[in-house]
Amino acid sequence: MNDEAWKTWAMGVSHAMESPQVHLPHALLRFYRKLDLSLEETMLLIQLIAYRQAELNDFPTLEELQERTGLEPGELASKLQRLIKDGFLAIHEDEDTPSGIRYERYNLAGLYERLGGCLAEERRSQRRAERPAVREEEAETVDNLFRLFEQEFARPLSPMECETISVWIDQDRYPEELIQLALKEAVFAGKLHFRYIDRILLEWSRNRVRTPEDVRAYSQKFRGQR
Repeated sequence: MNDEAWKTWAMGVSHAMESPQVHLPHALLRFYRKLDLSLEETMLLIQLIAYRQAELNDFPTLEELQERTGLEPGELASKLQRLIKDGFLAIHEDEDTPSGIRYERYNLAGLYERLGGCLAEERRSQRRAERPAVREEEAETVDNLFRLFEQEFARPLSPMECETISVWIDQDRYPEELIQLALKEAVFAGKLHFRYIDRILLEWSRNRVRTPEDVRAYSQKFRGQR
């Protein structure tokens, strides 16, 4: 190309970069089939994300969505209802504080939670593949702890949380019973988050608490000093 053509190309690229950008979760493109989402449903979710990010529109009308997706009104309504019923999507009502005007918006938190569950499951499989020499009992210990934590947290664990549990087992060498007791302590204290549990385990480690009997003795000693 000649210099003029290159200038035109550069101006086109510059204009494109100034246009609104939409950032899609890569996990949605990877796992939509695993989540049993059809192509039309996936595109509908992508359009809702695009409306929010590029146009600051949290509640596009059915007519707007119909124009973007090409779906018939009945089919569009059916797919929205299915996404809401299966927990991918929700409609929330909020209030604008200065004006007091109430408005509705689409909430995609359910979709992101499901995608997080897919990533956590994938990470578990990767951890098993990365540790081929680990004893079968140890791998089962990690899986048991994953299930226990998910039960107490009432949600799927994030990839980072799964990694934290694996570090407790692989690197810190905390016994399974000790991790379960630390989780129990966090539940009783009403502080159900990983940072608090990690502090409990670190404190026990510094005080050479390694068994359930040590935990009971340490707790009694601690209460006696209060």
